[in-house]
Formats: sequence, structure tokens, C-alpha cells
Amino acid sequence: MSDRYGNDVLANNPHRPSVVTPEDVIAEFGLVVECADTGFCGSVVRTEKSIEGRTVELEDRHGRRRVFVLSSGAFLIDGVAVNLLPATRGPAQKSRTASGSIASKSTSAQVAKASRIWVEGLHDAELVEKVWGEDLRGEAIVVEPLHGADDLVGALKDFSPRADRRVGVLLDHMVSGSKESRIAADAIAAFAPNVHVIGHPYVDIWQAVKPSAVGIGAWPTIPRGTPWKEGVIAELGWNCDSATAWKRILASVHTYADLDPALLGRVEELIDFVTVG
Repeated sequence: MSDRYGNDVLANNPHRPSVVTPEDVIAEFGLVVECADTGFCGSVVRTEKSIEGRTVELEDRHGRRRVFVLSSGAFLIDGVAVNLLPATRGPAQKSRTASGSIASKSTSAQVAKASRIWVEGLHDAELVEKVWGEDLRGEAIVVEPLHGADDLVGALKDFSPRADRRVGVLLDHMVSGSKESRIAADAIAAFAPNVHVIGHPYVDIWQAVKPSAVGIGAWPTIPRGTPWKEGVIAELGWNCDSATAWKRILASVHTYADLDPALLGRVEELIDFVTVG
């Protein structure tokens, strides 16, 4: 008969509860954790010393902030208990940017390069800045809104792209047969290889934010003929104007993980295009 306990009769005692030691995790800026007691979920803003001991401040997707005492196993990451450890000094140390890139240690100001990334509107520019701003500042690349792409070819003619003065353009709703796809084809034909135009499939950049980040089940489908943003606001019952709605949506974005992958690849492609060489 086999020995169910092996050589050590206490080693695998089935009546003794197993003890799992939580993993130690540094409270890096932007790390998303959940408080095991309250269920409050947010990204790390800072760690500090207080009269209660070491604390961490979290910010949720609605911009609300709460402070928690750091104690053993008090936080969850993907449902697993962890020991959240404070950063070595001051605000939580950031090893990665909001886009997921390794954070640069350089903080010196740079003169902007001649190359540009153009997006259709202000909301597009604000979203790109929120997630890729640190990366773009490190590369000294400026993002500018076109405020509409109907005269993209004319704007490019005024800009005069060249090998050291490239333009990457991100257009809304660039699907087969759309007006945007024709605009892109005309721009590339006139200014390649110093202009690269790509687009995302969304009606508006709002849709690039994951519904789960905003706290909704899905982005509503709006009938043709109804202004899209106003239709979304009405369907969601938000009772506000589009500017306020956008602030709410933008506040829900903390890192690249809050965006649809279809947008991520396109923005990274444009950054690569304007920073080459």
C-alpha cells in the first residue's frame, strides 16, 4: 500500500488548511488595484507616510480618489491578494507610461521636431495626449487637431512635407467607400512617402474608449440622420451636453488598457512613422 503522506507525515496533511503568502508588489504610478475590503478599484496616484502608517491613494475611472492604509494582503490584482509595497520615496515611482512604454528618465525640455501627427478634432488630440503624451514629449513630437479633414490636401500643401518634416494623419471612420478613405487616398497620392494617412473604424473617437472603462455595457447604435454624440448621450441618459460627456469619458481613461486595440496599433504606427530616422 502506498504511503499517502510520504516520508514526512505532516507534509501533506489534508486536514491542515494551506497558507498562501501574498506576493509583494510595488505601488507603481498607474498600477490598477482593488481594495479587498471595500471593493474600490483604481490606479495608484501616490504613496505617503501618515499617522496611520504607509498609505496609498487610488483614483477610480470616474476621477474619485480614496486613501487606504497599506496592510498585508489588503489589495487585489486580477482577484489575487497582494502585499502592496510603497515606492521608495515621494510619489509612486513610474516605470511605464500610460501607453505601456518604458518611462524615460530624461526630464529635460526639448525643441519640437518639424514632423507632426494630425488628428481630426480636439477630442482626438486630448485622448492621444492622455495616453501617449509622455512618449510624444520624449520624442519631441507635437499632435495637432485639424478641426475637420475635408481640406486635408490643402493643409498638407501649406505644411510642405518632406523627408525631415513628415506628417502622420489619423482620420475618424475610415472604412471602405467612406469620404475619409477618399481623402486619405488623395493625400497619399500627392505627398507620399512623407505623409502617412490611416484611420480608425469608429464613428467618433469616443467609441475608441472601452465601454467597460466608461461604466456602460456598450456604445449605443445611433440611427442615420441623428447626430451621433447627442444620440449617445440621450441613449445613455446622461442629461448633459457633449463637452461634459467627453470630460466624463476622458476621465475614465488611465492607460492604454482602457482603449480598444484597434486604436492602439494605429497611433503606434503613426508615432513610428514620424520618429523614423
